[in-house]
Amino acid sequence: METVNFLLDRPLALFVVLAIGAAIGIVFERVTTAADRERRKAYWRGRNASKFGKKGATLKTIEAEERKQASGVELAADQLKLVSSAKFTSRSLLNKAEAKVFDALDKAVIARNPRWQVMAQVSLGEFLASPEKDAYFAVNAKRVDFALMDERCRVVHALEYQGSGHHTGTSAAARDAVKKEALRKAGIGYHEIVAGHTTPSELWALVERLVVGDRD
Repeated sequence: METVNFLLDRPLALFVVLAIGAAIGIVFERVTTAADRERRKAYWRGRNASKFGKKGATLKTIEAEERKQASGVELAADQLKLVSSAKFTSRSLLNKAEAKVFDALDKAVIARNPRWQVMAQVSLGEFLASPEKDAYFAVNAKRVDFALMDERCRVVHALEYQGSGHHTGTSAAARDAVKKEALRKAGIGYHEIVAGHTTPSELWALVERLVVGDRD
């Protein structure tokens, strides 16, 4: 009590004591924050060593990863705004030529084995899998015109319709090569139906050869 009265009688001394206390508090808070940050860094280094390399994660990579995880929700919100303000209409999945091929394929497949089905405009990522993330995303969005799916819902053959509107050029050939290789590695057959060259009877014969009959 005497100490308190002493300080109250001397405002300058009280100010000095309070200033020293505040400084100690600031230093303590900074030390605590730094220690907490270091614990976070050490935790993530151990947890993500394989993800960020032998040196582990840094605070910068941690924060980048946190932003990346949060961006999914933010991206969806931005997309929702765009979609909400846009106009959408329905359109045909296939053009007229492709629709005729689909109809012929469907009839031939059902006649051969009704438990098989013809799928149209299927993304490779829907029926291919790979442990290599980069390789998977290289083919994920690429599509095949038609896919023959067996009774186990597995795509066994992919068919590409080379119509008059089929893209030509080096880039198109390169994209086709990527699809062919991915399908080959997965053990899925690749076949082409060429407009003006593949006759209805040839298409029927192709289905007879590719589709396993119900009684085979």
